[in-house]
Amino acid sequence: MSKFELTRFPLIKNLLKNRYPQLVIFVLMLAGFLFAIVAGLVGTPVGSHNFSIVFVWIAWWAILILVAVPFFGRGWCGVCPIPVVGDWLQRGAVLEPAKKTPKWLNLRVPAKFRNMWMQNISFTLVALFSSVILTTPVVTSVVLAAMLFLAIGLSMVFERRAFCRYLCPVGGFIGLYAQTAPLELRVKNKNVCAQCVGKPCYNGSELGSGCPWDVFPGGLTKNTYCGLCMECIRTCPHDNIALNLRPFSADLAKPSAKLDETFKAFIMLGAALVYAYVLMGSNGAVKLAAYNVFSPAWFGYAAGFLAVIFGLLPGLFWLSVKFGDIKTSPTGKQFATAATALIPLGLMFWVAFSLSFVLTNATYIFAAISDPMGLGWNLFGTAATAWQPMLSSLVTPAQTLVLIGGLAWSARTAQKSAPQAGISPAPVMVYCLLTTFAMLWLLL
Repeated sequence: MSKFELTRFPLIKNLLKNRYPQLVIFVLMLAGFLFAIVAGLVGTPVGSHNFSIVFVWIAWWAILILVAVPFFGRGWCGVCPIPVVGDWLQRGAVLEPAKKTPKWLNLRVPAKFRNMWMQNISFTLVALFSSVILTTPVVTSVVLAAMLFLAIGLSMVFERRAFCRYLCPVGGFIGLYAQTAPLELRVKNKNVCAQCVGKPCYNGSELGSGCPWDVFPGGLTKNTYCGLCMECIRTCPHDNIALNLRPFSADLAKPSAKLDETFKAFIMLGAALVYAYVLMGSNGAVKLAAYNVFSPAWFGYAAGFLAVIFGLLPGLFWLSVKFGDIKTSPTGKQFATAATALIPLGLMFWVAFSLSFVLTNATYIFAAISDPMGLGWNLFGTAATAWQPMLSSLVTPAQTLVLIGGLAWSARTAQKSAPQAGISPAPVMVYCLLTTFAMLWLLL
């Protein structure tokens, strides 16, 4: 399958270039986001009956993991409400391009922070406290509010979307797996970009702001760092930027050799395994440890979590790379390039986990629609909906198919990426097989 340009259709192109449809979505999303913060602070403390828990960690999570990331990549970032207020304040306008004279400090993010390491740390911190965040409305509200104010504060100090690019835990997750999605934004002809004077897609013009993601579209080769905000489509004077459909995992054909991205893959893989064990498993002692934050048992749980994602998984993979080329010790580049095979595997781990988690708790959505804060309302007559798992007979077969599909996908990726790392793909495929068996055991 070759690329298919969606923006060749005038209706799609005009919708993307027009700022008003995106503004409407932003306003609706922001209203829902602010309501989730309020609901968590003043609504019922029972998580299963509070809008903040139900709509953020069940409804939104289901859409993100099961639909948005696999099929639209960074599409969520294009409508996310978290950076919107900071964007408006930074530009000094809601719809118009940024003023030529910066309104705030507009500093450049220091070079040592222009990578995924801060996102890795922020996701790890959220993951360590996730048992409480996912069940306690007040804590969810605090986390959401902190993300909003961090995004605003960083917009006042640094240029462009510093929070989204270098700190947002969700953004790092999406960026990693967006490489597998069948949607991309790319230039049509790189020679046109090379000859373009002023590079308005990056620097901005009277038609729009420069790329908020600090990316020059002419150099885009993968989805990881493009937030699909569509500003470059609006500012390009040559109509040289397109939104394309393409084969799944096209970006993985050219593996990254960056260790920050590699450890993001291990963090995501390990977090899915630990979540399956803690949230879906039957070990009461581990559940209790995960929920009793700052207790001695929790510190033991946290140490185990960190050991898995930063020690066990990368350590075993290093040995796999070593066995793939027994003549020499693996280099960082070999290690990172071969780890590309873990990206589709990790995505399918999250899909399999989310199928169980979401379908088990989906009926809470009906009650929360009518009584979003647990105050006795019944707006749509569904407040009394009783909890029951949905499609329970289909969950296990679906998870099995997803995990087997993920294994096959990763094996195929390993066949392409391992030779580029100068190693045999066989040990990497064995690593993927063993971790898949572990996930199957944890879920089933």
